Amino acid sequence: MTENPLLTPSTLPYGLPDFAVIEDDHFLPAFRSGMARHRAELQAIAADPAEATFENTFQAFERSGALLRWVQMVFSNLVPADGTEVRHAIDEEISPELAAHADSIYLDEDLYRRLAGVDLDAVEVTAGHRLDAEDRRLAEETLKSFRLLGADLDADSKERLAALNERLAVLSSQYGRRMVAENAASAVWFATAGELAGLSEQDLASAAAAARESGHTTGHDGGYLLTLSMFTSQPWLEVLEHRDSRRRVHEAAWRRGTVPGGNYALDLAVEQATLRAEKAALLGYSSWAEYALVDRTAPDLAAVRGLLDRVIPAATANARRERETVEALAGHPIEPWDWPFYAARVEREQYRVDAAALRSYFELDRVLEDGVFAAAGALYGLSFRERDDLPGYAPGVRVWEVFDDGPSGSPDGLGLFVGDFFTRPTKSGGAWMNSFREASTFLDERPVVSNNLNIPQPADGEPALLTVDQVNTLFHEFGHALHALLSTARYATLSGTAVPRDFVEFPSQVNEMWMYWPEIVTGYARHVQTGEVIDPDLLEAIEASSLWGEGHRTTEYLGAALLDLAWHALAPGTTVADPLAFEAEHLAAAGLDPELVPPRYRSSYFKHIFAGGYAAGYYSYLWSEVLDADTVQWFRAHGGLTRQNGERFRTELLARGNTRDPLESYRAFRGQDADPEHLLRRRGLL
Repeated sequence: MTENPLLTPSTLPYGLPDFAVIEDDHFLPAFRSGMARHRAELQAIAADPAEATFENTFQAFERSGALLRWVQMVFSNLVPADGTEVRHAIDEEISPELAAHADSIYLDEDLYRRLAGVDLDAVEVTAGHRLDAEDRRLAEETLKSFRLLGADLDADSKERLAALNERLAVLSSQYGRRMVAENAASAVWFATAGELAGLSEQDLASAAAAARESGHTTGHDGGYLLTLSMFTSQPWLEVLEHRDSRRRVHEAAWRRGTVPGGNYALDLAVEQATLRAEKAALLGYSSWAEYALVDRTAPDLAAVRGLLDRVIPAATANARRERETVEALAGHPIEPWDWPFYAARVEREQYRVDAAALRSYFELDRVLEDGVFAAAGALYGLSFRERDDLPGYAPGVRVWEVFDDGPSGSPDGLGLFVGDFFTRPTKSGGAWMNSFREASTFLDERPVVSNNLNIPQPADGEPALLTVDQVNTLFHEFGHALHALLSTARYATLSGTAVPRDFVEFPSQVNEMWMYWPEIVTGYARHVQTGEVIDPDLLEAIEASSLWGEGHRTTEYLGAALLDLAWHALAPGTTVADPLAFEAEHLAAAGLDPELVPPRYRSSYFKHIFAGGYAAGYYSYLWSEVLDADTVQWFRAHGGLTRQNGERFRTELLARGNTRDPLESYRAFRGQDADPEHLLRRRGLL
């Protein structure tokens, strides 16, 4: 065990895991050592004969479990990013043990009594000063977590809760494993290039390379393989000229995880929703949704439904009008696999925007360095230096050291940014941000954060060209990274993105605004071959077309948000015998038609809610966008991309994390509450 690199701190800069020496066999022993050490530390806190103080209770609790936390953060980054069969097997084995370990903490009466017995108004830390607001916030949030996780239950209820938690951990792990496997297995093989008319030469070469690499699994020799994103609607549908090819791609995406046998995922979704309803009832709530919203900025489920109900009629009306436009262009009724193709034609013909041609202006490295990084420099004084000497966990993973040239900057560097941009068969679909280390002055840790995207791997020697949506995603995910990198929190528990689920998307959505900001876009949007800056008239056309398709995009999102709430508003004891009929029934009841616009995700590939932390929280994107749209108006009214504006947003909001109520941070930045009209206007819903 002394040779296990996970059992000792990393010697690499900022504590970056040394992936060159970490092997899969190291994880299970490291997890179990971490849990054992954590239990001993917690027992010492609970049994301490000294008078309970903030330092020997809450600060000791915050400091405990350092080894386990380190191992979990390394492993939880690897599973979605490079989830091999071995790692998924480890995840399934360790998940119930971790769930049981968490229960042993939050259901421990002695530990809870020790923490709850501290008089926060009277206690002083050893340094002799009374608790400041951040100390008090840590104590309040810690006690709230204990209560929400069952500390007040009787013995029988705690026993049942522990069993539920263990089973839910297993189900989530199994769902994630099946989802990744099914997504890879659902890639669509084509025999000839003619079937893929409309694809660029680069995409065709990438599809041929994908077919060669996966020939042993597809059973085909040669041909072309189109891999799938995690969304229902696939980006290939915008350009594929043959209707039958589009149909094959759409149907492969739509039926993922719904066919019994193999990677069937609906049984796991149903069981999770059912057990969550039981767990919520055990904790005193009518549904999982009601329970989950206790720890959100939304006041209650009625407020969430009120926002969705306000948006649905206008969004679906817009979608029907858009459908009339594309059907007139197509000359026939539109199926879901036709919509992206003809919508793109409308952009080209009515707005003079050719999404496929635009990719030549969006080369990955230039977008990243002269766009995303440049905006962070202009706003916050950050600079970035790639560290080729630091190891990634998979080929193509890159690491940058981040420097803070602002007033509070340090010559030692702020932290590390890890970029993992390309798809691989072992990678979950979609895009996300994770942390390997969190900013914490109390633990003397600086942040190490990662962004994951799923850009198709270009052929050897070819540049990676992005779609407009992928450029937007790059800016969005880096907004999450900034939230973590710029945190000045004392405690890791309150640091960076450790905010309520329906607030966490807000900073990332704000960061999207710099994508088309004049000083930024002219720096990165240059033709990959000629270096020519994108035509300002083309940018104006893109802006003019921004509302086109908004009805369809909003309705796609609303479908997924409503499915999430439908599953998590189940009353305890409810049985869902036919999950596909359940989907259709609840979408129709809300006024949504999957034949008009399919939801962004189905229950069989809805990673956010069945293999992530968004259960009863997918509404968060729209909820956060109210703040985002209001903030964009503030930036525009105050001069836009300036260091002064960036410092205000950084100091009052990004740096704060959860050290105070996030809405209090918003009001400190904005000077008032957000006005929802800005969101409705942006989405063309007024």
